[in-house]
Amino acid sequence: MRRKVVISAISAFAVAATVGALVVTYRDPFEAASAPAPAVATAPVVAGSVISHDVPIYLQGVGTVIAYNTVIVRSQIQGQVTKINFTEGQSVKTGDLLALIDPRPYQAQLEQATANRSRDEAQLTNAQANLKRYTTLGNQGWATPQLVETQTAQVAQLQASIKADEAMISWAQTQLSYTQLTSPIDGVTGIRQVDIGNIIHPTDPNGLVVVTQVEPISVIFTLPETNLPQIQQHLANGALKVEAYSQDNTIKLDEGSLDFIDNEIVQTTGSVRLRANFPNKEHRLWPGQLVNAWLLLDTRPSGLTVSAPAVQQGAQGAYVYVINADSTVAVRPVKVAQVSGGQALIDSGLSAGEQVVVDGQYKLQPGMRVTILHGKAAEEAAAQDAQQTPIP
Repeated sequence: MRRKVVISAISAFAVAATVGALVVTYRDPFEAASAPAPAVATAPVVAGSVISHDVPIYLQGVGTVIAYNTVIVRSQIQGQVTKINFTEGQSVKTGDLLALIDPRPYQAQLEQATANRSRDEAQLTNAQANLKRYTTLGNQGWATPQLVETQTAQVAQLQASIKADEAMISWAQTQLSYTQLTSPIDGVTGIRQVDIGNIIHPTDPNGLVVVTQVEPISVIFTLPETNLPQIQQHLANGALKVEAYSQDNTIKLDEGSLDFIDNEIVQTTGSVRLRANFPNKEHRLWPGQLVNAWLLLDTRPSGLTVSAPAVQQGAQGAYVYVINADSTVAVRPVKVAQVSGGQALIDSGLSAGEQVVVDGQYKLQPGMRVTILHGKAAEEAAAQDAQQTPIP
């Protein structure tokens, strides 16, 4: 009887185990089928396109604006300043009156020289009349040859005196003209050195005022000596255009042309100095101002450009994240020719029309799926990225 109870217990346990196994076998496939698929990581990014268009090729250097001409206006004579006819910083034209020196002493000299000429002219007229008379008498035998010769010499002497008088008049007129100090060039006046009532001297090293010509104006800038052969090659085909920009490259100040290449390399810096001239009609360039000079070498037709922030730098060089058709990203090495105006000119690695990541690269890994932001969302993402991106 006891054996039957044990067998029954074992049988019951086996049945229970079998039922449990069936339950487990039944529930696992159900739970697996109903479980959500693992989420695919995505990252929001700002995208841009690779654009094909004609691209200007620039060389950029830092330059200093210098005056086209600078003249110290000095007096040629000594005298008292009776009038100042300009204010500091005033624009003047060639011939504009700047100051007046007391003209009375020099006017008196001119009048005296003029009077001397009138006296000598009167004496010459009388001497010529006497010569004519003596010549007639001499031909008739009533005057000696010596008398005629003496009168001829007197006429010649008076003629020479008149020439001396005319030279003195010319000198006096010149001296009188020096009493008016005028601008020798078109330019801008600086701080004046003398005031009304001062005695001005020809030997005064400071002069009356410095006039600086700013229209046109020049910019001296430097470029690496390695660019020199390229510059000379393009310059042989004609004048090269130069654009002047503010120090942050946000404001275009003027357009001019390359005028001069220095005849030696600066050995300490390995650079060459160049000069460009600008019309400066709006006076946006000023002597002593620091500017960025953009020398236009050539224009590349159908060049490929992307927004400059799209280009990243890695251990192997420059690269971009390219957005594939399935919204995943891939790393693409690129060769950059230049970065100008916020655009990077691509020599190789990209094709026109491809989309690249412009902002949000720090979140990405190759193969990651991305969501492209637009409008205000793109602006906010760019601002957030700027805050999170570590400073190198």
